[in-house]
Amino acid sequence: MDHAKLVSSFREKGVLHLKEGNGKVITLMKPEHWNLELGEDWIFLLFDLFQIRTICEPFSEVSLDIVEYAGKPTIYHSPANLIMKNGPIVDGILQFSLILEPNWNKLLFQIAQPILVKIDTGEATGHHTPVLFPLLSPGTKEMFLGPDGDVKIMRG
Repeated sequence: MDHAKLVSSFREKGVLHLKEGNGKVITLMKPEHWNLELGEDWIFLLFDLFQIRTICEPFSEVSLDIVEYAGKPTIYHSPANLIMKNGPIVDGILQFSLILEPNWNKLLFQIAQPILVKIDTGEATGHHTPVLFPLLSPGTKEMFLGPDGDVKIMRG
């Protein structure tokens, strides 16, 4: 994965369409570029556990442990931080995932902010990577995770 080229393109445009290893195109976007016309099926991507604080209400240690030690890719639904002004928040809830796969984590680290992803957008793109996007794996879980440690498995 050519991180420098991808990060440069993302920073320049605020949006990046990327064909990943399964052949599906994902769209990465800065939250400030999102609007209601783009739909609500976007997920915040994080590279570090501490980024949760910027997008969600403060989490209990139990909730943080669940995210940190998840064995499979997981999409969490959690109450949004009240300071969040940009991004797909539905009834006070947003979706996020901590991406630990090394190549994708490095890309997110270099972008250096929580970003949004929409999966399988079908957009035309010249950017390709052979690396599979973790949230497209068949074992991806989905759960509600509350700041007080309440957990509800939604898919998994």
